[in-house]
Amino acid sequence: MVDEPKSSEPKKTGFFKRLFGRDETVESLPPAIAEAATVQPAPPVDATPAEAVPLVPAAAEPPPTPAAPPAGLQNEPKKKWWQRLRDGLSRTSSKLGRGVTDLFTKRKLDGSTLEELEDLLIQADLGVDTAAKITEALAKGRFGKDVAPDEVRAVLSAEIEKVLEPVARPLVVDGAKRPFVVLVVGVNGSGKTTTIGKLAAKFRAEGKSVMLAAGDTFRAAAIEQLKIWGERTGSPVVARDQGSDAAGLVFDAMKAAQDAGTDVLILDTAGRLQNKTELMAELEKVLRVIRKIDASAPHSVLLVLDATTGQNALTQVEVFGRSAGVTGLAMTKLDGTARGGILVAVAARFGLPVHFIGVGEGVDDLEPFAAKDFARAIVGLDD
Repeated sequence: MVDEPKSSEPKKTGFFKRLFGRDETVESLPPAIAEAATVQPAPPVDATPAEAVPLVPAAAEPPPTPAAPPAGLQNEPKKKWWQRLRDGLSRTSSKLGRGVTDLFTKRKLDGSTLEELEDLLIQADLGVDTAAKITEALAKGRFGKDVAPDEVRAVLSAEIEKVLEPVARPLVVDGAKRPFVVLVVGVNGSGKTTTIGKLAAKFRAEGKSVMLAAGDTFRAAAIEQLKIWGERTGSPVVARDQGSDAAGLVFDAMKAAQDAGTDVLILDTAGRLQNKTELMAELEKVLRVIRKIDASAPHSVLLVLDATTGQNALTQVEVFGRSAGVTGLAMTKLDGTARGGILVAVAARFGLPVHFIGVGEGVDDLEPFAAKDFARAIVGLDD
């Protein structure tokens, strides 16, 4: 398990389990695999073609209209997103809600109460700066008065929404770029491969053609998982055997997507640990190969964060931002933690667009991020 670094915040004084029968974990790579990740020379143009499962034939000009999404990707009966979001954030909202109720039941708003509230918000991973802003906003016009818990939650929601609104931006596919290349990065266990599958389903439901590249060549399970998502979504998957050179596979995938006139190419990557220098260098090699083929690519570098890692997410954003040039975020597993406030801390510190959040394993449990909905759900307010 990767040890969570101590929070950089100043201290305040005074499908995977269902598919393969186990959870992914954030774990150090064995020496043999780490050695295999050593940066190799850029792949030659005439590299051995990767396996394509199945490979889309080259398209005539102009590219054909994408086929309709497979049955099962549209109009599925599903619970309203708001309710799924509320359910998914219930552990976080319960922790905050209980704390607020305990603090403000039959108690005036004084300095001691504000200090305890600030502690509660920091413990929920909202971050020191955000916690201070919230307590300051609550104190205005209310100091020394009785304040109902519901009023406190309303203030919390409003202040959290202010932090999140600037970063709540959708992932927009530029139709002029074909393929529109999405490079997905993150550590082991963050949910990258499953997130890729869900994104493919969304793009296919919008009528876009999609190709997937199994760039996590270190894990056979990741390759097989992506192939299953390809079958489910009607998306061809470019893959090689475990242990193959990831940059060479990416080269083949870029060429295949160009030849096929594919709308969106989504590239998986190995679950690099942010403290493994040689693996991060190998990711940089992948980026160089992409840019040799299309200087404007990747058009989106999506960092997948696991909400259960708490403050470690801040370090991941910082390191992947330097190595891969992260352009947007997707946060997963918000339903498995009481630390959902970390999304607020990440937004406040880095200001990166938050494109998606995940609150479950189902294909419909990854949705575009909406600041107001998240802010209200995280403090337990009704729609």
